Amino acid sequence: MKGKGDLALVQTRWGFVNKDENLITRLQDINLAFHFEVEQQVNGWFINFFGFNGTAGVWRIKALEHCGGWLDRTTVEDMDIAVRAHLCGWRFIYLNDVQCLCELPESYEAYKKQQHRWHSGPMQLFRLCFWDIVHSKVSLLKKVNLIFLFFLLRKLILPFYSFTLFCIILPLSMFLPEAQLPAWVVCYIPGLVSILNILPSPQSFPFIVPYLLFENTMSVTKFNAMISGLFLLGSSYEWIVTKKLGRSSEPDLLSIVENKPTTLHRSSSESGLAELNKLEMTKKNGKKKRNRLYRKELALALILLTASVRSLMSAQGIHFYFLMFQGITFLVVGLDLIGEQVS
Repeated sequence: MKGKGDLALVQTRWGFVNKDENLITRLQDINLAFHFEVEQQVNGWFINFFGFNGTAGVWRIKALEHCGGWLDRTTVEDMDIAVRAHLCGWRFIYLNDVQCLCELPESYEAYKKQQHRWHSGPMQLFRLCFWDIVHSKVSLLKKVNLIFLFFLLRKLILPFYSFTLFCIILPLSMFLPEAQLPAWVVCYIPGLVSILNILPSPQSFPFIVPYLLFENTMSVTKFNAMISGLFLLGSSYEWIVTKKLGRSSEPDLLSIVENKPTTLHRSSSESGLAELNKLEMTKKNGKKKRNRLYRKELALALILLTASVRSLMSAQGIHFYFLMFQGITFLVVGLDLIGEQVS
């Protein structure tokens, strides 16, 4: 930031200590690799703006004070302050080659709650700052980017498209002979989008089919969050901290206690001791992990599997396979058979 008085934020890339832990973390890594490699990097190059990720970044205090400081009016205060700083004329820089280690949620429940907040919050913010964007002094290009690409496309249009097409229109079309959905709508376009999303993490190509099916499943959560945030319904302002397992700190703490247990208890901070005791108690107690049932996902699994049977009877081959595998994915997720179970 030295010598760049108009620079408000330097954001670095997230890396994940547990991206290979289970299927859910692998699929999250695909999404976040695209977010950092493409969205953040491209926006940083061309318009010097992107959403602050909430961590792994450094802010100029003067910029924070100039745009009004941190506000609690939404559940995405990091995105809120980034938008306000951008409208005030500050620049951002993204460093893709600097990596900050983070941790991904490993259970479906934790991921579901995180995604609800990440898709409800932007809609709350969009309601609040739409006219501020329209009346701001930034260029027309930046206004279009903020309204259409930053807010509407990823947070509203794509979840709406996925949910309505794959969860409503496609299964209903199996029971209406006059309604025909061409194969390119059902398979080719979603397949192309999935390939584009997975390009930044080529090692994840074997997971392209699970990724497509799981993203369609998550569209239920994202669509529900989008509606609740846009119209301030239900749990739109609910803030639940994403539950994580401490993968990054556990090896360090355990290695310390194995090597120097006496020194640890004499010199470690209270927070370190508390964390260590928590890890030890968890292992000793061996709490049973249980599967939760998710009604919306199970209901959609029933609808899609019923539609797949109807598709088979009417000899619509490609629709049958898609509906069957998508229905099975909803069933697996609804029974909480993906990722870690909650203890």
